[in-house]
Amino acid sequence: MHSPPLSPAHRTRTPSPAPWAGVVCGVVCGALALVLLGLVAARWPPLMRLDRDIAQDLHRRAVAEPGLVHVNRVLTDWLWDPWTMRALIAVAVIALWHRGARVLAAWVAVTTLVSSLLQQGIKAAVGRERPRWPDPVDSAHYAAFPSGHAMTAVVSCGLLLWLLRRYGVRLWIRRTALAAAGISVLGVGLTRLYLGVHWPSDVLGGWLLGASLTAFATVGYERYASRHHPDEGD
Repeated sequence: MHSPPLSPAHRTRTPSPAPWAGVVCGVVCGALALVLLGLVAARWPPLMRLDRDIAQDLHRRAVAEPGLVHVNRVLTDWLWDPWTMRALIAVAVIALWHRGARVLAAWVAVTTLVSSLLQQGIKAAVGRERPRWPDPVDSAHYAAFPSGHAMTAVVSCGLLLWLLRRYGVRLWIRRTALAAAGISVLGVGLTRLYLGVHWPSDVLGGWLLGASLTAFATVGYERYASRHHPDEGD
C-alpha cells in the first residue's frame, strides 16, 4: 500500500542548497571537532589555560549577579533544555508521520537518537571533568566534553530549519525561525558557560559535532530522496 500523498507544499518544496555545500560543512565541522577532541583529550596546555581563564572570569561575574544567574538557569533548564529541543523534534516527527512522510520522519528521529548516543559516547571516552568552584552557582553531572546542551540545540534547530525549507514554508516564517534558532544555539552555549558547568571548548565541541552530524544527515536524506522518490522527495 502506498503512503497517502503529501500536501502541495511538499510537492513544491523549496530546492535544497547544493549538496556539496552540506558535504563541505559536514567535513569541515567534523574535522575541527576531531582536532578539538584530540586537544582536549591530550589536555593541551594552551587550550586548558584559555578554558580556565574564560571560565574563571565568567564565574566571578556570575557570583556577583545572582539575578542574572536565575535568568540563565531558567533558560538552560526550561527553554533550551535538551528535552525541550527533543520535544520539538518529536512534534515534527509525529507531523511528518501523519502526513505520510514516514521515511523522513524516521530519518529525523534516528538523527536525533544518533546525536544523543554520539555525545554520550564521547563524554564517556574523554572523561573530562567539569569546572569545580568553591562557590558554585549551578551544578551538572557526568563528563563535560562535549556540551550536550550545545550539541542538541544545533542538531534540533538545524533539522527543524531544514524541514521548514523542504516544505516551502513562507519566507518570513523561515527567517523568524532562523533568528530564533541562532539565538537559541548561541544562548544555550553562553548560559552553560555563565553558570560554570562547562569549559568553552566543551561548548565549541558540541556546536561543531552538531553541525557536522546535521549536515551529513540532511545531505544523506536528500541523496536518498532524489534516488528513490525524485518526484515527491520522500
